[in-house]
Amino acid sequence: MAAPVIADLHKPRPYTPSLWGDFFLNHSPCTPSQYSAMKDMASIRKERVRKIILAAISSSDLPMKLELVDMLERTGVAYHFGKEIQELLCGMQGDEQGFGDDLHITASRFYLLRKHGYHVSPDVFLKFRDDGGNFASNDVNSLLALYNAAYLRTRGEEVLDDAIIFTKSRLQCMLEHLEPWLAEEVRCTLETPSFRRVERVETRRYVPVYEKKSTRDEDILEFAKFDFNILQTLYCEELKALTIWWKGFKSQMDIKFARDRMVELHFWILGVIYEPQYSYSRVMLTKLLVFVSLFDDLYDNYSTTEESNIFTAAMERWGEQAAENLPANLKALYINILNTTNDIEEELKHQKNKNAELVKDLVIHVAKCYHAEVKWRDEHYVPTSVEEHLQISVRSSACMQIISFVFISLGDVTTREVLEWALTYPKIIRSVCIVGRIGNDMVSHEREQISQHVTSTVQTCTKEHEITVAEANEKLKVIIEEAWMDIVRECLHKKQPMVLLEKATDLAWTMDFMYKREDAFTLPSSLKETLTSLYVNYI
Repeated sequence: MAAPVIADLHKPRPYTPSLWGDFFLNHSPCTPSQYSAMKDMASIRKERVRKIILAAISSSDLPMKLELVDMLERTGVAYHFGKEIQELLCGMQGDEQGFGDDLHITASRFYLLRKHGYHVSPDVFLKFRDDGGNFASNDVNSLLALYNAAYLRTRGEEVLDDAIIFTKSRLQCMLEHLEPWLAEEVRCTLETPSFRRVERVETRRYVPVYEKKSTRDEDILEFAKFDFNILQTLYCEELKALTIWWKGFKSQMDIKFARDRMVELHFWILGVIYEPQYSYSRVMLTKLLVFVSLFDDLYDNYSTTEESNIFTAAMERWGEQAAENLPANLKALYINILNTTNDIEEELKHQKNKNAELVKDLVIHVAKCYHAEVKWRDEHYVPTSVEEHLQISVRSSACMQIISFVFISLGDVTTREVLEWALTYPKIIRSVCIVGRIGNDMVSHEREQISQHVTSTVQTCTKEHEITVAEANEKLKVIIEEAWMDIVRECLHKKQPMVLLEKATDLAWTMDFMYKREDAFTLPSSLKETLTSLYVNYI
């Protein structure tokens, strides 16, 4: 049956081309012999660091233990010592009132324990408040520790809400009087508290800072450098393989309608799952995120309503015969998505992954969620409240599907019951969706409304409350903060394995980074320096 001729109802938006092109086809950070030598040296340093940790476990020096765990996490090597760090953290539990009058120790302990899912009462901070409710400290490091700790708050914890307001004001007042390196640390913290930082980005930023500290441990420092460079080499191999795949994918169709962001999508996944044992997972997940991005641009920017309908119908039928009625370019796109997804499913089955067949279902689910937005747009549907908007729009953020893809990639820790739970949009996943959905809307609102587009949460908020865009953004920031509080609460309740809750949280960190100042995915020049530091420049 001949494909129908369908008129172009709207032209695609012009997007910035890829900033990377074929760069990773030829980029190799080191030779194989250099890589082997680095791994040997890293192995020696790793065992020295392990001895430091084991000595700390048997010590009663709490400040030293806190500083050690913090250094291991910020220099990016904590994942090597998960069992030992858990033992250290377990030893930090106990009498919550028994830590004297040291705000820095109390805040650091609170931060690390809550970050790892341990319950700690915020009442430990009450003794540090004066009669006016302010926190009696002028020590910058103590205030930084308190500020970071307070962002691990849940709803209704007023002492932590007050701590954020107080410490933010005090730190801002102190900025101009601080040493340059400390002022930079304060600025970085005020922009993004430690709990919300993308781990690999923080590692790349912090290792040079740690190197300048007089209190640094040379074994931790050198191990951190070797480890970072070893992982960078691995990531570049992944990007080489992905570039070859992506070039082949693009050669079979015209994708000028879409954002060419394969490297940025690898970074997106790197923010969630960076450990070396998950190399295939990153390659697989990057391909699946490419599909999510293509669906977003196809439904939102390129296809007519009729094309959207027949493409979605073909996705639901799933098979080469289902492509018969598609226009030529959409047919090529469909066949490529079909073949790549089937290849991923076969590879996962080869790895004995019990959830392999669900990948296809999730890919179809993403397409259906974006198709729902087309109906919303064509019907000129305008939600009456932000809450009503989010009931629909959190689904087209695709965060649930991305988290589910990640869960599947982790293997046996993810049961069928976990994936069924994820499909219900439980509170932690809905909260991650809200961080991404509203964050994206706030930085892309003006650009997106130039063309025909669904009503954003920003527009909805302005109409709901009859306020300006700037005022709406402030209200939306409150909703984002409430979502972060719910993420923390769910991690403390541990209704699912902590490793899964942490991966969901990691996706929120990455989206917060992407949409911090602008839509860095659509406008990737602002990401170039970060990606160069992660993929190109050795430490």
